[in-house]
Amino acid sequence: MSVWHDIHHYLAKAKNRVASDLKFRDEIWTIQIWGGESPFQLAPLSTIKNPVVRAEQVSDISAAFVADPFLIREDGHWCMFFEALEGRSGKGVICLALSENGEDWHYSGVVLREDFHLSYPYTFKSSGSYYMVPESAEAGEVRLYRSTGFPAHWDFVTSLLTGAHRDPSIVHLDGMWWLFSQTRDNGGDALRLHYAADLTGPWKEHPRSPLISNDPHVTRPGGRILQHDGRLFRIAQDTYPEYGLQLFAFEILELTCRSYAERPAGNGPILKGKGRGLFRDRIHHLDAHQIGEGRWIAAIDHSHRTWAPKFGGGRARHKQTELTAVG
Repeated sequence: MSVWHDIHHYLAKAKNRVASDLKFRDEIWTIQIWGGESPFQLAPLSTIKNPVVRAEQVSDISAAFVADPFLIREDGHWCMFFEALEGRSGKGVICLALSENGEDWHYSGVVLREDFHLSYPYTFKSSGSYYMVPESAEAGEVRLYRSTGFPAHWDFVTSLLTGAHRDPSIVHLDGMWWLFSQTRDNGGDALRLHYAADLTGPWKEHPRSPLISNDPHVTRPGGRILQHDGRLFRIAQDTYPEYGLQLFAFEILELTCRSYAERPAGNGPILKGKGRGLFRDRIHHLDAHQIGEGRWIAAIDHSHRTWAPKFGGGRARHKQTELTAVG
C-alpha cells in the first residue's frame, strides 16, 4: 500500500509540475476565408493566405481579438463586418474589412460602437437597404440598425426584442421575418424563435419556442442562415464542454407561425477543430455564400492556443494546430 501511495504521490507531483511549467497564452481568435463545392464541404484555399484578418490589423483601436465575420457582396466588391474586442474597455465593437476578390482583405475601420458590448454583426439587405442586427445582449435588447451610407455608416432604427438574446439570426421567408436566438433560462440554454410580418415588428414568440432547451451543443446560432439547393439550414455552434468545439447544420423542414420542424444535415459536425484537449482549435462561426455553380466562399473564425514551456529556461516554443472540415 505504501508503494502505491508513493507512486500516486509522485505522479500527482509530476502532473502539477508539468502544468506549472507550461505557461499558456490566451487563445487568439482570427478570421479565415475558405472555399468549396458546397457550404458543407469547405476547406482552406491555396490561393488565400489565412488568416485574412487579425487583431493586429485593427489600427484604430487596440484589439484583443477578431471574430464573428459576416460577408456582403455589393457591386462586385466584398465587405466583411466583424467583432473586434477592444482591449481597454473589454467591449466589442463592429469593424469593417474590404476586398476586391474575396481573397485579399484590408482593414477599413470601426463602423459601429455603443456604450455596451456588440458582437455577431448579422448584416443583410432588404428592399434596397442594408440592415444589421448585432448581438447586444448586454443592453438587454435585440437592436436593428440601418445603413445610411453603406458600408461605413449605421444608424439605430428600433429595438426588436427585449431580453438578453445571444447571436440573433434573422431570415425572410414566405413573406415573414424569422429570428432565431439563444437565451439562458434558469441556468440552461434555450433556442428561441420569433416572427413578424414587418422587419420593425411587432415581433411575437413562436408557440413552439423555446424550440430546444438545455442542450448547449445545438442551441446557440453559429452564423448566417443558409439557403442551399432550395432548402433552408440553420447553423449551430457546440459550446459544451468547451466553447467553440464545432459547428452543426440543421435543415429546416417546416416553418410556419404555428409549426416548426428540423433535422440534422449529415451525420455529424460540418466543421470542427483539430487536435485534442488543451490544444484543440476552436471554431464557432460560419457565413457561406455561393459565388458560382458549385463554388462557395465562406468566412469563419477560429482560435488556437499557444504555450511557452519554461523547461531549462530555454526559448519559448509555440504550437498552432489546424482546422479540418468534416464532409
